[in-house]
Amino acid sequence: MTHYQTTVREPLAFEGVGLHSGAPCRVQIRPAAPGTGLRFVSSGVEIPALAEYVVETARATVIGKDGVTISTVEHMLAALFGMGISNAELLVDGPEIPVADGSAKIFAEAIAAAGVTTQRETRASFVPSSASFARDGDRLVIVLPAATFCVKFVADFAAPIGTQFFDGEPNGDMFLKEIAGARTFGYVHEVEALLKRGLAKGGTLENALVFAPAGPLQPLRWENEPVRHKVLDLLGDFALLGAWPQCEIIAIKSGHKLHCIMTQQLRSQIGAELPAAKASS
Repeated sequence: MTHYQTTVREPLAFEGVGLHSGAPCRVQIRPAAPGTGLRFVSSGVEIPALAEYVVETARATVIGKDGVTISTVEHMLAALFGMGISNAELLVDGPEIPVADGSAKIFAEAIAAAGVTTQRETRASFVPSSASFARDGDRLVIVLPAATFCVKFVADFAAPIGTQFFDGEPNGDMFLKEIAGARTFGYVHEVEALLKRGLAKGGTLENALVFAPAGPLQPLRWENEPVRHKVLDLLGDFALLGAWPQCEIIAIKSGHKLHCIMTQQLRSQIGAELPAAKASS
């Protein structure tokens, strides 16, 4: 299947607080020329949205270059990926991307409302000829040849979340309606631990789904909202592949660290076929 490159039809701006820093943050998405790819700009430094530039994956995906870092890029990247955007310039003011409501909903809906411009050049695709995998203990990501892009995700958490499963093709309308609104989540005791570590300073019940022993403190958007958010994170991380993944991804209990290992592994295997991991002059 031939995919054409796309960009946002008009600039879009978002502002709010950062989930972990609690600091004011702003990001503007600007249309970009064919072949540009997704590129962040912060403090005058251009950082390509490619796996080589990931510098941390502990609680979020953080990219960096020349001493400049941008945290929590996964929800924004998931929105761009899920809505089919291949070229965009993202101007960031602040240490991370605004958390919004803890999902990619506001970003994806804004892209859909503004519209997408299809460009004449074809989009690079990653079409694996054989299986690849990355493992970290009992966590696993497998990439298999497939006719279309699809994801199977098994999430397994302590009660009251339990084991949840997702199987689908999370892009376009399906992404917008079924994945984009899934919020970041955690347990009450985890939130307390993060605050003690100086993280989650911007977290509130307005931008994160919190589970107490008896159940969620807010109404769920879907019964299996946690696994949908894990798929959202996976999409944002796989946007760092720099090409459209025509493959099947099977993820078992995976997270940012393993996604990064997998995308870096794939880019090293097929680097010559993908956009160069360097900033334009």
